[in-house]
Amino acid sequence: MTTAENSPDTATAAPPSATASAAPDAASSSGTAAETAAGSADLQNRLSELEAKHAEVADAYLRAKAEAENTRRRAEEEVSKARKFAVDAFAESLLPVKDSLEAAISIPAATPEQLLEGVHATLRQLASALERNKVIEINPAAGSKFDPHQHQAISVVPADQEANTVVAVLQKGYLIAERVLRPALVTVAGPT
Repeated sequence: MTTAENSPDTATAAPPSATASAAPDAASSSGTAAETAAGSADLQNRLSELEAKHAEVADAYLRAKAEAENTRRRAEEEVSKARKFAVDAFAESLLPVKDSLEAAISIPAATPEQLLEGVHATLRQLASALERNKVIEINPAAGSKFDPHQHQAISVVPADQEANTVVAVLQKGYLIAERVLRPALVTVAGPT
C-alpha cells in the first residue's frame, strides 16, 4: 500500500469534477433565491400600493356617503319646515281681514250703511290677501266657452246662445298657482 492511498485526506476528498459541478449549482440556487427575493419585494411594494389606494378609495366613499346623508337630512328638514310654515304668509295676509271683522262687530249701534261699508272694505282686504297669495277667481262671462277643467256644469239649460257655453255663474271658482282650487259652478247652454 502506498502512503497516498492510506492518507485520510485522499479518502475524504471529493473528486475534482464533483467539486466543480457543485459550485455552479450553489451559484444558480443563490441566483434563484435573489430573484425570488426581488419578486417578493416587488409584490410587497405592489401590495402596499394597492392597500394605500384601497384606503384612499374607502375614505372617499365614506366621505361621499356622509355628505349624501347630510344632504338628504337637510332636504328632509327643509321640506318639513316648508310644510309646517307653508301657510305662514297666507295666514299673515288674512289677519287684517279678521281685525276688520272684529272691529265691525265691536261697534254696538252701527247703522246698516256703516255695516255695509265695513263689509265692502273687508271684502276688498280679503280679495287683496287672496290675490297676493296667487288665489285667482274663476268667474267666466256669460257666453264664454265651457271649460271642464275650470268649470263644473250644474245643469244644461236651453238658451239663445251657442251650445256648450256658460249661461250663468252660480258660484265663483278659484285657482291657486294655476291649479284649480274649486271649479266655478255654472249652467251651460244646451243644443237648440
